[in-house]
Amino acid sequence: MVKVMATAMALVLAFLLAAGVGFSEGAVYKVGDAAGWTIMGSPNYTAWALSKKFEVGDTIVFEYNKSFHDVLEVSKADYRSCNAASPIATFATGNDSITIKTTGHHYFICGIPGHCGGGQKVDIKISKSASSAAPSTSPTASPSASPATSAPAGARGGISIPAAAPGANSGTRALPGLIALALSVLASAAVSGGLAMNY
Repeated sequence: MVKVMATAMALVLAFLLAAGVGFSEGAVYKVGDAAGWTIMGSPNYTAWALSKKFEVGDTIVFEYNKSFHDVLEVSKADYRSCNAASPIATFATGNDSITIKTTGHHYFICGIPGHCGGGQKVDIKISKSASSAAPSTSPTASPSASPATSAPAGARGGISIPAAAPGANSGTRALPGLIALALSVLASAAVSGGLAMNY
């Protein structure tokens, strides 16, 4: 019975560790879904953004070929005019994960000439009502982002880059009850002896 309980505890610990790596506080959205961040095929990023319900704490993932694209966070005026001259932040890894930390609009464009004008731009809007339960934290800088030198200190547009990029998905939120359910199943199996291992 001791071996069964030790095995059950090891499985619970392994599950909790795996769940901690796989889930985050917010949802993860890959910009453009399967198309990614591109000008090929003329993706409609406005329609894509309007089809999502973004909240503070969500992560926006830009996946693209870094030889042909980049991601610039810009002001509203620069977003409208496709002006890439003075970005708030520049991202160019080809796989940029940006966690939204504040409500409001977060404007992103591709800085390659002609791309923004061709539709490679997205307005990520976080409404106050959608994030009223989420705590607002101050934005943090990241070494993988290059804030524009003309931007005032701390003006990061309310975003930060997580240390480890979570796997992108279609925006599914973490299910806190999943761990409790797994623990219940494991405990029930341990009591009935269902976790005995045959070596």
